[in-house]
Amino acid sequence: MAEVITVEDPDDPRLSDYTGLTDVELRRRREPAEGLFIAEGEKVIRRAGQAGYVMRSMLLSAKWLDAMRDVIDAARAPVYVVSPDLAERVTGYHVHRGALASLARKPLPTVADVLRTARRVAVMEAVNDHTNIGAIFRSAAALGMDAVLLSPDCADPLYRRSVKVSMGAVFSVPYARLEGWPRALDTVRDAGFRLLALTPDARAVPMDTAAPHRMERVALMLGAEGDGLSRRALDSADAWVRIPMAHGVDSLNVGAAAAVAFYAVTAGRPEH
Repeated sequence: MAEVITVEDPDDPRLSDYTGLTDVELRRRREPAEGLFIAEGEKVIRRAGQAGYVMRSMLLSAKWLDAMRDVIDAARAPVYVVSPDLAERVTGYHVHRGALASLARKPLPTVADVLRTARRVAVMEAVNDHTNIGAIFRSAAALGMDAVLLSPDCADPLYRRSVKVSMGAVFSVPYARLEGWPRALDTVRDAGFRLLALTPDARAVPMDTAAPHRMERVALMLGAEGDGLSRRALDSADAWVRIPMAHGVDSLNVGAAAAVAFYAVTAGRPEH
């Protein structure tokens, strides 16, 4: 059973996992290096535990003790109870949901391991906005994509904002990092996947015409907001596909485009 400890000093070293959560650059470097990530809110914390992530500690306001009692009782990590004001002084922002947890990262699987049983995967290039990463993972989980592959310069799916936006979907969709971009795309192709690059370019084939849901194995490539896929990535694809636009709109936000494209890729597949 977890030890419940009331803390009144914002400089208490036991709260170090939670300091400076609004300092994006610091947390980007620190969290992977220290093998931790932060989950925010009751649902996300529960989903992290259900996915097998090991709790390091929890930071709760007193009103959350009853709601999180079963999680607390099952944990083998300290639970630090703090006032809302102290939580804000430690983290750097008002913790609206009143519950944070620090969890240990798992080793990432290899690309080969992720692809072994997959048929529908998303491949992201240079998507470095944490909100977009979270939204794409949530859509990938909801619409039945089997896995996500990330180029080396993509943002961290386990960064607090990504986890929060995904509502914990980052815990349920396997993902791996591709190295040697874009040469690593050959590994995906060699595993039997057809590489489809999503682009608004008029030369791309409309999704309905491409009919990716009928293909045996599909890897849908997505680029960063604004820039889209790089020329090198586009040249590495087997085909270009697009979502037809109306009313003079040239493209969708990458999160919205991903959701539409995922539906097209997975339509007619049995529910997971």
